[in-house]
Amino acid sequence: MMKVFQTGFWMHIRKAVRCVVSSDRAQDANAFAHSPSQHPRYAASVGLALVFLLSSPFSLAAGKPANAYLPANSALNPAIPSPESVLGYPVGTWHVRHDQLVRYMEILAEKSDRISLEVTGYTHEQRPLLLLTITAPENRKNLPKWREEHVENVAQGTRAADNAPLVLYMGYSVHGNEPSGANASMLVAYYLAASSDARVTAMLKNNVVLLDPSFNPDGLSRFAQWANMHKGQVLSSDPDHREHTEGWPNGRTNHYWFDLNRDWLMLVHPESQARIKQFQKWRPHVLTDFHEMGTDSTYFFQPGVPSRKNPFTPEGNVRLTEALAESFVQAFDDQKTLYFSQEGFDDFYYGKGSTYPDAQGSIGILFEQASSRGHIQDSVNGPVEFAQTIQNQFTMSLAVFDGALKNKAALTEYPRRFFNETQSLIKDDSVAAYVLNEPNDSWRLAQAKWVLEQHNIDFIVPAEDVSANDKTYSAPHSLVVPLDQQKYRLIKSLFSTQQQFPDNTFYDVSNWNLPLAFDLNYASMSARELKRVKGGAKHESALPVVANNAYGYAFEWHHFKSPALLQTLLSSGVNARIATGSFTAATTGGERVFEPGSIVIPAGLAQPDNLAGLIASASQTQQVPVYSITSGSTSAGNDLGSRSMVPVQAPKVLIVGGEGADPYQVGEIWHYLDTQVGMPITLVEQARLGRINLSGYSHIVFAAGRYELSDKDTKAIGEWVKAGGTLIGQMSALSLFAKEKWLSLQVTDRNDVDRLFDESGLTYADRDALAAKKLIAGAVYKADIDISHPLFYGFDEPYLHLFKTTNMIVSSSQSPFNVPARYTKSPLVAGYSADVLADEIAGSVAVIAQTMGKGRVIGFTDNPQFRGYWYGTSKLMSNALMLSEAIR
Repeated sequence: MMKVFQTGFWMHIRKAVRCVVSSDRAQDANAFAHSPSQHPRYAASVGLALVFLLSSPFSLAAGKPANAYLPANSALNPAIPSPESVLGYPVGTWHVRHDQLVRYMEILAEKSDRISLEVTGYTHEQRPLLLLTITAPENRKNLPKWREEHVENVAQGTRAADNAPLVLYMGYSVHGNEPSGANASMLVAYYLAASSDARVTAMLKNNVVLLDPSFNPDGLSRFAQWANMHKGQVLSSDPDHREHTEGWPNGRTNHYWFDLNRDWLMLVHPESQARIKQFQKWRPHVLTDFHEMGTDSTYFFQPGVPSRKNPFTPEGNVRLTEALAESFVQAFDDQKTLYFSQEGFDDFYYGKGSTYPDAQGSIGILFEQASSRGHIQDSVNGPVEFAQTIQNQFTMSLAVFDGALKNKAALTEYPRRFFNETQSLIKDDSVAAYVLNEPNDSWRLAQAKWVLEQHNIDFIVPAEDVSANDKTYSAPHSLVVPLDQQKYRLIKSLFSTQQQFPDNTFYDVSNWNLPLAFDLNYASMSARELKRVKGGAKHESALPVVANNAYGYAFEWHHFKSPALLQTLLSSGVNARIATGSFTAATTGGERVFEPGSIVIPAGLAQPDNLAGLIASASQTQQVPVYSITSGSTSAGNDLGSRSMVPVQAPKVLIVGGEGADPYQVGEIWHYLDTQVGMPITLVEQARLGRINLSGYSHIVFAAGRYELSDKDTKAIGEWVKAGGTLIGQMSALSLFAKEKWLSLQVTDRNDVDRLFDESGLTYADRDALAAKKLIAGAVYKADIDISHPLFYGFDEPYLHLFKTTNMIVSSSQSPFNVPARYTKSPLVAGYSADVLADEIAGSVAVIAQTMGKGRVIGFTDNPQFRGYWYGTSKLMSNALMLSEAIR
């Protein structure tokens, strides 16, 4: 019977394909792509194939035609192509690729006068980011006016007109291996384009739906390839089947293996940047964020855990979410679908899709569907079929429309209430503004300015120096962010140092302080201090001219882009030196002091032709000043020919990846070196490490992970270090380094942490709360650093703020020459950590570096590249790679 099914189904599909292939003219084939109904032989063949598919006993989880997902007896316009007429198979049969999704949305926009389509940006892999604007055709001419009036009402807190439209932003599948949302988006778009049902007419009559079909096209495409390549004609529901166990890295993340649902605030990636631009352009009343979760779950929708919302999110947001959820409950009760709410997920971190809107007067809503992670998978609740996950996401999308229409008056009124409540908070706040300052690195201050601009946060560029808390900040290196503006709540979260919370359980990080992340000086300002600030200045400073006939050239290491400048020059064959001490040299602009870590380029060494031109071009590209030195003799410090000027070579970097390595951290290291430094890397899976000739590499980097190397591999690494290599590890990789005695340190294990907490008097019901106390989900810690050590060249202050996401504690009795960074006596600065953990971390190792033969081994207790935006510590990796020869 299986053979009969295969023959019948594929026979009709082949007929459908032949009717296209046999087209004599290109325009005929193009017409087919846009109007399949014009080809009756194709339509008939696909129809017969679907009959075979749906009537076969082997069609379990095989997908179904669009009208089977839609409400019963939906009235549909036959001129609007259904998804299966374009895909060539029913939705849910295969995982849709992003290019297929794009093509279907393009055809819908061409065929339906209800839809307009906009490409809002491109991913790292150059896939288009789409946004569909869906409304009744007669509303099209009113859209600019509607948008302007709505945004003005939100900004000014004015009352919306009685007939004001709702703006709903429907977003799907920010995690690529949670594809039911993106697949359901085709059905949502089709239903809104083709249906004349009363609910669709009511939805589109005086409202706007913004549909973002795939937040993460690169991840979606990666996962679709994985799931489809493992699909057999007979589906396997075994959870151990390879289809359900993705390889490394999986499809959750984007091109650089970042979680895009943590990037709504700092906007490291183009997907996030395009999305936030549209959010700020429209300021939707509701934004949805459709996800998937573990296969053994059911379906979650917000509200989340009541005690775990962000303190800057008003109660009115929760009440409206509860009101909308009544429609979610009704929808799933009607189809007898299991679900839950108000547990497991929170609304705290504003860098996620479902919480970012909450800080700005919109309602963000999270939906989580149990995942099939393929086409069908067994669970404790029975088989989870891909088609059913799509159905649930489609059903819940319609429930959002229903709930929004039922609560339209409350939703259109909510921005005004939000504005007025925010004004009350502003009035009661003793802080009137924050000043940001960075005197030595224009890039990090400019990046902070850029982030504020993306969120439409107002700031002042001061014309004169700024005074705050009896300290003066130079005007050319400062920004002032007033709090009396509509983004007050978002700003407060970006400057928060809160450490105590009503509920200490966090789904994600507990702090995201922007100046601490960017290593900027900052201070709060009183209303009196803010009143004295005069704005409107434009501070511009020209780069120094690079002289053609200089004795040598030098640039400081303070600038965030200095490593990129050095990498550019090294790649061009420039011979450079690291100054291990400060010196004062005569330049074409007068005498100048150069701090340790400055890069010196003596013209007298073997250099490429047109050295000055190469340097000038690189300086201009990276916007890092390079100074022309007129003499090798210095007035203070060592001369330029001193042996203390250490040669620097272009690093040849091997990063260990593959199963066991943390793909997020590997991706963060790769992203930093690739996009910020311009340094090529070699990524090698740990299973292949033993087959690699290590002598071809200068540095080996281990991110966090579980590493199981053979004795042969570890011996080879040890010999490679002794021969002059530099070995770098961070976070849990330090356990491997300790085990192999590559570093002299001790790493706590789970039992060590458990012993810190007193369990006496606790009950079984206290287990989860105790487990949460033992975690450090994401908090800011302060460390004392030795800025005379090569790993901290370019840092201005003898302390640094590190982002800690683990309760791992590292101890070592090594001398301060080998431990250039330890956590301070009171290390917790912002975010939550249990007191006993913070006390135990105090004084422990933050950074360690030891020589080993002719080489050296470097360890970071934390992740310097956290999520690509902890710019204050990112350069530690460049220092470990580029300045490691100075560690003697």
